[in-house]
Amino acid sequence: MATGNETPRSSDDESAVPDFSLAGKKAFVTGSSRGIGRAVALALAHAGADVAISCNTGGAAAEDVCNRIRAMGHKANYYAHNVGLESEIEAMCNEVTRDFGTIDILVNNAGINRDSTFKKMTKAAWDEVINTDLTSVFLVTKHFIDEMAERGWGRVINMSSMSGAIGSFGQANYAAAKAGMEGLTKTLAREYARKGVTVNAVAPGYTRTRMTEGMPDKVLEGVQKATPAGRMGDPVEIAAGVVYLASPSSGFITGQVIDINGGYVM
Repeated sequence: MATGNETPRSSDDESAVPDFSLAGKKAFVTGSSRGIGRAVALALAHAGADVAISCNTGGAAAEDVCNRIRAMGHKANYYAHNVGLESEIEAMCNEVTRDFGTIDILVNNAGINRDSTFKKMTKAAWDEVINTDLTSVFLVTKHFIDEMAERGWGRVINMSSMSGAIGSFGQANYAAAKAGMEGLTKTLAREYARKGVTVNAVAPGYTRTRMTEGMPDKVLEGVQKATPAGRMGDPVEIAAGVVYLASPSSGFITGQVIDINGGYVM
């Protein structure tokens, strides 16, 4: 079993190569029936992990993800719970523990947006986004991270956003949640680094998901023009970053926010 004090083989050893295999690992990805979460769950399974996924709605989509993972020869179950409610988070985490025993890789991906200008934003819209996008990260991580530390190995990966760093018009609640997530990420990284647990975040740019499908064509054109890569991202490109952070070879990176945005923010 790996420990927090384990030293990797020296690069002077010609046989030392990066290890991205997740064989034997167990992962839990929240909000993973569609979009980026779906791509992350499938990518972790391709790398060899058993995967638990969660969804609030969309049971058929969640079951489809599980079936694809099972077809790869790995275990998969989904758990339908609203991570905006503490009681449901507790039930969800207990069910995951019951079925998977331990979790080695936690990806906090679940999130919502309730956009409006600050002048028009209601307290209810603020609370719903903060509870779902930030408080859930605290509660879910708290359920699993200490057991990772006891085993001497673990990966926590939080799904942030460009908005957390630069803000976003009409998204005071969402941007605040993501900025808070990044602060939480860095703090946990400091607290758990010597225990063999890394904590990082991924901040996607504009990515082709159901959330961006509803954007007006004129806005999408503006986004692509403002992105040096000249296009939007694909969920699998975000998932690739998560797989790296989850891998055995990422043990010396912690407390970081990995921007995957085509150069939109540098």
